[in-house]
Amino acid sequence: MGDAILHNANLGYLTVFVLSIFVGIEVISKVPSILHTPLMSGSNAIHGVILIGSMWVLGTSHSTLTEILGFLAVILATLNVVGGFTVTDRMLEMFKAKPEPKKKEEEVAK
Repeated sequence: MGDAILHNANLGYLTVFVLSIFVGIEVISKVPSILHTPLMSGSNAIHGVILIGSMWVLGTSHSTLTEILGFLAVILATLNVVGGFTVTDRMLEMFKAKPEPKKKEEEVAK
């Protein structure tokens, strides 16, 4: 009886995981390309919460399947956080003022 309940719970977790992939793809595909970078920088906090949740799932797992899914969730959430901060850093670099080129000493002396 306990195995059937555990199997149903795992099936429910897997269903939510697969559905969240489809919903995520649909939501991101509808965002205009000009908003992708600000959306990424704003979602870094959400990705941090997802990372903590995935670590919690991994820490409380009771079967091999939940351990595998939890480990996969931790890896993917970590990649999301690192990628989000990398994209945000690149975006902020674009808005920095470029330094003026130094004039050669010969031009200054004239």
